[in-house]
Amino acid sequence: MIKKENIVARFFKDLIWSFPDRNKELFLTFDDGPTLGVTEWVISVLKEYNAKATFFCIGKNVENNQKLYKQIIAEGHSVGNHGYSHIKGWRTSNEKYFQNVRKASEYINSNLFRPPYGRIKPSQIRQLKKEFKIVMWDVLTRDYNNSLKKETCLKKTINSVNPGSIIVFHDTIKAEKNLKYVLPEVLKFYSAKGFQFSSIDFSDTSFSK
Repeated sequence: MIKKENIVARFFKDLIWSFPDRNKELFLTFDDGPTLGVTEWVISVLKEYNAKATFFCIGKNVENNQKLYKQIIAEGHSVGNHGYSHIKGWRTSNEKYFQNVRKASEYINSNLFRPPYGRIKPSQIRQLKKEFKIVMWDVLTRDYNNSLKKETCLKKTINSVNPGSIIVFHDTIKAEKNLKYVLPEVLKFYSAKGFQFSSIDFSDTSFSK
């Protein structure tokens, strides 16, 4: 079965879906935090594997958890803008959408942007790509789906990963059950295969996009 993300990627080539030229590297990303009690755990587990990741933060969560946001950066991870209040681009006027992104930028210092829900209009892409690298994904763990068994979540994730994959987790209370099972297993599985876990950072000239 062809993944939905791969189909959509064919039509939105301006967006970043993966880094297939990065052999033996994976790019873990965490959406919707920072969240007290969850993000600290994520940082701790990543540290065990010397893994770096990218946290796409919601502006209002950073505003309310600035110490935790600073901890993410201090540990050597990168951050991205995920909007101030997690609104859907498809259902929002451009003016309101851009205001939401700009407000998030008051708290998140980054040239990376990920649209909430992955829902963004072509007109919004055209404007935002002037300021941001718009980062999507090719592997969505669906860790937020509480009806999904943790073992199934892990199996589907591993079956979807390729070298250079951008993998989406969520450092949220809703995702916590699956996250706490799947993330350590993914780190262990791919570390044993010699993969490195890297953050997304376009100040690093080794990135080709």
